[in-house]
Amino acid sequence: MTAPDDAAEQIAGLLDRIVRRQRRASREGFGDSVTHGQFRVLRTLDNAEQTLRLSELAARLGIVPRSATSVVDDLESAGLVARQPDPHDRRATLVDLTPDGRQILATLRAKRRDVMVSQLSRLTEAEQQTLITLLQTLAED
Repeated sequence: MTAPDDAAEQIAGLLDRIVRRQRRASREGFGDSVTHGQFRVLRTLDNAEQTLRLSELAARLGIVPRSATSVVDDLESAGLVARQPDPHDRRATLVDLTPDGRQILATLRAKRRDVMVSQLSRLTEAEQQTLITLLQTLAED
């Protein structure tokens, strides 16, 4: 029987390997053009129900506004996001995805999904359902 600490370490290591594999898959085809941090920004903007202020984006990412500004600068230079003035607050700036940003995000998600489909093909459908249930339990706040 595995001690709880040993099981925790083993599970953490396995999850790390899976996440690294997902990140590598997301980068394939794009080289270093989109970093993991930039992918997080694109995904956060896409998941938002409205255009976000730069400060709101930073808060959702759990980073300081200056760091968000740097990432948005790079994404804007690449044509993946666009800034616009906030019509309700002259001091604030809104950030949104451009069509190119939406396209690259869709491509990155498809690559990530394809890698996961390949990994999950090693499991039976019942094992996949069990894995989903277990991960949902662990992901609950």
